[in-house]
Amino acid sequence: MKMIKVKGKHVVLSLVSLVLGFMMAFSYHLTQKEAKLEHTNLSGKQYERTLKLRNELIAQKETNRKLTEELHLKQDKVLENEKNLSKEAQVYLTFAEDAEKYRMFLGKVKVKGKGVSVTLADGAYDPKEENINNYLVHEYHVFKVINELYISGAAAIAVNGQRLTSHSYILCTGPVITVDGVEHPAPFVITAIGDPDVLSSALNLTGGVKDQLVNDNIVFTLEKKNEIILNPILGSS
Repeated sequence: MKMIKVKGKHVVLSLVSLVLGFMMAFSYHLTQKEAKLEHTNLSGKQYERTLKLRNELIAQKETNRKLTEELHLKQDKVLENEKNLSKEAQVYLTFAEDAEKYRMFLGKVKVKGKGVSVTLADGAYDPKEENINNYLVHEYHVFKVINELYISGAAAIAVNGQRLTSHSYILCTGPVITVDGVEHPAPFVITAIGDPDVLSSALNLTGGVKDQLVNDNIVFTLEKKNEIILNPILGSS
């Protein structure tokens, strides 16, 4: 058997190869470890960022929910305020309408509308009648017509163009009547604004005002009017 001699340079080469292989293996292992560590750190940062964004999203949703609830409450409040304002507006409108009616009844405003015109004239002279007052128009005759017109819904009334108010007074002085201190001779024209059909029907009732006046020898004339204009009382404001 032959003995193989190992030369020195072969030993050196083997040692170098061994060291080299170890260094390469160690380097590869270190590189893999660093890469794994870097991946772990990167994943941790992404998780933290994701968690932060998620928490922010949850907080934003909660804020939106609260704002939505607040919006609904404010909308309900606005709706309630609108209803209250509507009621107040209706109240003010009613007040305004009532005030207008009061001014109209007090004769403070000019009024125009449909209505009736009633003329009361003295009866024809009868030589056989000893008392002249038996065929003259008196204040109570005028009162009967005026009262019936007001009861039937007349909004405004005038006698010979002179507007009446709730404080008006009528006096009889011989052949003339005095309305609020102003004298008016016969015939007496009583104009009233209201529903013409209602007013005329009330005056023409059997046994009513018209029949009573005719029985007192008063000449009674009634006309429906499409337009009657009554001016305010002079000096009213």
